[in-house]
Amino acid sequence: MGKFVISKRSNGQFQFNLKANNGETILSSEGYTTKQSCQQGIESARSNATNDSRYDRQTSSNNKYYFTLKAANGEVIGTSELYESATGRETGIASVKSNAPAATVEDDA
Repeated sequence: MGKFVISKRSNGQFQFNLKANNGETILSSEGYTTKQSCQQGIESARSNATNDSRYDRQTSSNNKYYFTLKAANGEVIGTSELYESATGRETGIASVKSNAPAATVEDDA
């Protein structure tokens, strides 16, 4: 089972990372000004993760593949790492779909 890890950035903002069973980060959030809003972001990730239409598949300027997970209102919840192939990106999306809904939360902030 995956886990959400809450941490505090050097600028004082909170963020979460969704980590797979192997400890690899598969989704990273934007910065939040409060821990409560970060926790709400985790709940949004959980509730939107299984909906394929919430994933925006993109290609970076250096031709790497990545995705964002968006809420129903179109706001970005989290961004993936960069992948070498579109297949790798799809594997990352599948990992978020399977890990996020039941992931535990570890508060390191």
